[in-house]
Amino acid sequence: MITEKKAFTVNGYWMVAVLLLLQLVTVGMLVRGLVAADASAVGWGLAAVIVAFCWHGLFMVAPNQGKILQLFGKYVGTEHATGLRWTNPLIFKRTPISLRVRNFESGKLKVNDANGNPIEIAAVVVWKVVDSAEAHFEVDDYESFVTIQSEAALRNVANEYPYDNHSEEVLSLRGDPASIAGKIRDQVQERLGKAGIQAIEARISHLAYAPEIAQAMLRKQQASAVLAARRLIVRGAVEMVTEAISTLAESHQLELDEERKANMVNNLLVVICGEQQVQPVINSGSLY
Repeated sequence: MITEKKAFTVNGYWMVAVLLLLQLVTVGMLVRGLVAADASAVGWGLAAVIVAFCWHGLFMVAPNQGKILQLFGKYVGTEHATGLRWTNPLIFKRTPISLRVRNFESGKLKVNDANGNPIEIAAVVVWKVVDSAEAHFEVDDYESFVTIQSEAALRNVANEYPYDNHSEEVLSLRGDPASIAGKIRDQVQERLGKAGIQAIEARISHLAYAPEIAQAMLRKQQASAVLAARRLIVRGAVEMVTEAISTLAESHQLELDEERKANMVNNLLVVICGEQQVQPVINSGSLY
């Protein structure tokens, strides 16, 4: 595996001054030799050509960018230092590669969750290149590689967990977004690590049941919500009735037999749990 290494470069601004001085000296000596018809003019001419060729070694590196240098097809290193740099002028291939943080949003994928329900899911993945050599040489197109492998990881996570789960012991795609985001990021990183890419963050951006079962699952969710609300109301009503009977017995010294307690409990539960307004009925007689 080809891994990143530091390329041999020097400060380009200093090299401009050196090359300019050498160019002036060689050209001046060449002109002097030509005027004097001296044989040394040939040597100075060759030196002027060599110095002129050395200008080709200058190149620029932008912030958060790397330059991958190749000498006759061989990888010789990557330069990250920004500004004007100079290297071996025989290195003709200097490929720029961005080291900036990037992100993309996957398309809406139709997959089955852990319960077999068809769902639509999409995610946003934030990533950057951390090893320019691996990203450039180990995969054919690292941007396309990121897209395909991220979608594969998202599909895998969606298959492992249910869309929704009323049990707190099991993670669900809708109920535990932070934990699921960590699972997605870990699986994306596992796939992208071989390409010198770091997955910084991955979060679900779209989650819904597939259209063919959306209405049925909506009714199921509504029924579950109503059931949970009813359970809470009944639990609260029982506590209120128990407190009312205890208060009557302790504070007002009112002792009720079992039949009156049952009748009182029935009336209070109807009042508390009923959805419609209760019509009071006044009993002017006795229960017996």
